[in-house]
Amino acid sequence: MLRYADLLREGRSRLQEHGDQAAGLLLNEICRQHDINLYTVMDEAMPEELQTEYLEGVHRMENGEPLDYVLGFTPFYGYDFLVSPDVLIPRPETEELVALVLRLYDEYFPDQKVTVFDVGTGSGAIGISLALEEPAFTVYASDISEPAVKQAEKNREKLGASVRFFTGSLLEPYIQEGLHCDILVCNPPYIPSQEQIERSVRDFEPHVALFGGPDGLKFYRTLFAQARDVLKDKALMAFEMGWNQGQALTELAHEYFPQAQAHIDQDINGKDRMFWLVAER
Repeated sequence: MLRYADLLREGRSRLQEHGDQAAGLLLNEICRQHDINLYTVMDEAMPEELQTEYLEGVHRMENGEPLDYVLGFTPFYGYDFLVSPDVLIPRPETEELVALVLRLYDEYFPDQKVTVFDVGTGSGAIGISLALEEPAFTVYASDISEPAVKQAEKNREKLGASVRFFTGSLLEPYIQEGLHCDILVCNPPYIPSQEQIERSVRDFEPHVALFGGPDGLKFYRTLFAQARDVLKDKALMAFEMGWNQGQALTELAHEYFPQAQAHIDQDINGKDRMFWLVAER
């Protein structure tokens, strides 16, 4: 008879390189999905089907697959988002981008109904969270990857959000539809193409959502070049960025919006992470 405690011990032994909590997180989430409180059954026999599910997950993680893909979801801004290798796993830093947009809305558009574009939506985490958090938002979201858009649509249905999705490159879908926004938010691929990244990211997450050309700024250039075609007379743009890209991004933004007020905000770890500007015609 194998108890939950026995399986957890085996998992910890096999997943040592993933950290002390990896095996416990996996087992606890599997139990939670089956309405089992792990900490009350540790000394009980673990059903064979759960043993199989857990050990298969351990095996996948041994091969480098991220826990979020093994479980099929990840928590983001208080919601559980379905994820798969078709989409980037949303990071905690990106939750701060959502919080920034909500704060800026309160500051610049208090109590107004506004239109928000979430460009490069991936799993839909940013756009869906914004739509759920602020009823005054009309949210449109897009991604160049059709599988990513399908994943985002699953999350829209799961979470009951009102978001319209498009498939297409950056701002092209909005330009084609003749749409304009008050707030443009984007977490573009910003890792320089030659930068070394950890194995679980390199081997399992979609590269189209990670790499932004030799200097990491490829997609910002296109966004700034296209932005005037979609921004209203007074609009906000907010982006996630690499910790060392703030100065270059400020200079780039001012090439297209010379009079705009540009700002850099730090994340919870004290690193430059969010770039935003106010554009007025």
